[in-house]
Amino acid sequence: MYLTYVLSKIRAHQRYRRTLRAFTQLNDHLLEDVGITRNEIEVVARRQYDQ
Repeated sequence: MYLTYVLSKIRAHQRYRRTLRAFTQLNDHLLEDVGITRNEIEVVARRQYDQ
């Protein structure tokens, strides 16, 4: 059980880092097309961590 929990947290953190990296590489125009601002990147990436 504990190992499953730890592995799920590791995978969640990996999703968070991937999302954060992907959005930070976009320019402001592309972010606007997606519907977020540069200030919202952390919030959107954090949602990936919580899932």
